Amino acid sequence: MTTESVATVERSVRPTPGWLNRLPNPIVIGLTLLLLALIVPPVIYLIQVSFYTTRLDGSLGDLTIRHYAGIFSNPRFTNNLMNTSIYAFGSAVLAIVLGAAQAWIVERTDTPLRQFTFLIAILSLSMPQVLYTIAWLLILGKSGPVNDLLRAWMGGSDAVFSVYSMWGMILIEGLTWAPLSFLLLSSVFRSVDASFEEAAMMSGASVGQTLWRITLPLATPAIAALILLIVIRCFEAFEIPALVGSPGRVRVLTTDIYDAVHKTIPANYGQAGAFSVILFVIVICMLQFYNRLSRQAERFQTITGKGYRPRVLKLGRLRWLTAGVLGLFFLVLIVAPVGIVLLASLQSFYEKVSYAAFANATLENYRQVFHSPSFRDSIGNTLILGSVTATAVCSLTAVFAWMVVRRYRGAWVLDQLATAPLVFPALVLGLAFMQIYLSLPFAFYGTLASVILASMVRYLPYGMRYSYAGVLQIHKEIEEAAAVAGASRLVTFRRIVLPLLGPALLTCWLFVFLLSVRAVSMAILLVGPQSQIVAVSLFDLWSNGQTAELAAMGFTWMMFMTIVSTIFYVAARRFGLAVH
Repeated sequence: MTTESVATVERSVRPTPGWLNRLPNPIVIGLTLLLLALIVPPVIYLIQVSFYTTRLDGSLGDLTIRHYAGIFSNPRFTNNLMNTSIYAFGSAVLAIVLGAAQAWIVERTDTPLRQFTFLIAILSLSMPQVLYTIAWLLILGKSGPVNDLLRAWMGGSDAVFSVYSMWGMILIEGLTWAPLSFLLLSSVFRSVDASFEEAAMMSGASVGQTLWRITLPLATPAIAALILLIVIRCFEAFEIPALVGSPGRVRVLTTDIYDAVHKTIPANYGQAGAFSVILFVIVICMLQFYNRLSRQAERFQTITGKGYRPRVLKLGRLRWLTAGVLGLFFLVLIVAPVGIVLLASLQSFYEKVSYAAFANATLENYRQVFHSPSFRDSIGNTLILGSVTATAVCSLTAVFAWMVVRRYRGAWVLDQLATAPLVFPALVLGLAFMQIYLSLPFAFYGTLASVILASMVRYLPYGMRYSYAGVLQIHKEIEEAAAVAGASRLVTFRRIVLPLLGPALLTCWLFVFLLSVRAVSMAILLVGPQSQIVAVSLFDLWSNGQTAELAAMGFTWMMFMTIVSTIFYVAARRFGLAVH
């Protein structure tokens, strides 16, 4: 080793003496300022608009607390908060029951073909949530196949089940979260030591008793934490409350925020801001409780490094029953909604599921969609939104994660700030950015760039998760060897760290792309006439009663997203990364 190489290594590892050693790295300071510029203004504007009146031109007027006073003095607020709580907890319980059943069958039993459940769960990401909700409205609606079957069985001419109700909201939201619940709980059930279950069965316990008394109690912390996580996300949900709850006059906090902006003339930004701050505080409190609950999971760990055997239970003939259960889940979660969308897309105008609907199938809706400039613009805008958002998130979080894992001075702040957007409900973040864009001296609101910027902030925590996990897999000895060879830290990061981080970044890119292009709750407040995206276009088509065109557009987009979802699944499995 040359003298110059030794000096280079010494400079790279020797701490800076004196008080300079306690200051954050200059690059960390620059990145911290960038994150603060992205995250702090939405919070400030949101709080500010809630305490001021709004003039007709959109500028802020006098300081006031009447927005909060009006909300808390209105009995409807208590009722809507109660509706939100019932909706969130009911959806979480249903999602957990469905997800836990699938996870136990897949991870703890010898059920045939169970491994394909992971692919099915990932494919559920290919359907935009607004399209999934509409599909279930067609299935469970007054003239839908479920009510037709119930009428034929029970008699009568009225609808037996009303989907536009609290029960309808809980059912659809629970089905929406079931695949993710399965993905999150599968690793939990995979980690349960089979010796506990085998000991119970050797003592005479049945499969059901073993599941109820051994397996589920060991998974209690994870299940409780997941319930709380889904409750948090249901509190900020918009699509199902807007499409299912509003027609049935079941109001929640997010519909109050949306109505204050879009259904009040002039728009009541102050009231919307006050509602948003209240929801923001509720979500923060629940996230703090979720973090405390997650940290208690080690009390229930069963992998000790000695005697651990990740074996599965032999069900005998019962394995065909569990295979049938998985098949039923596949039919309900994927086949039914995709099938109803396909059928609706082949009708001149949607009526109901019948023989005539199949006999009179037409491709006219697809011809209209493919020849529609607005559809092509929506597709193009959506692809740009997903691609640019995913690229920006992956690029930033790769640097953040590297500096955090390598313990640069002050880098822990980057981790905290990059994770902070988790506390923002999507609709609240959209409202905050809308206020910022409207206050700018130039035209930025309604552009595609405005949606991309907000989306980038929203999905930073997800990028941080994948990038951090990827950097942890890279041993620092590789970077030390590059320093010995004379490479600077920038060259080391570009030529060594990034290539090794490639698998994690690829998975991160695909995941952020999938999330950003299927969401509507934030984009619906930010898009303009020239920046329409597919999810918002589907929402507008449903509002206008154009069900057949909506179905054709949605099914076309869903087929493309199925390809992306499959690539994401293959990449995640290929590189040994989590698929949730």
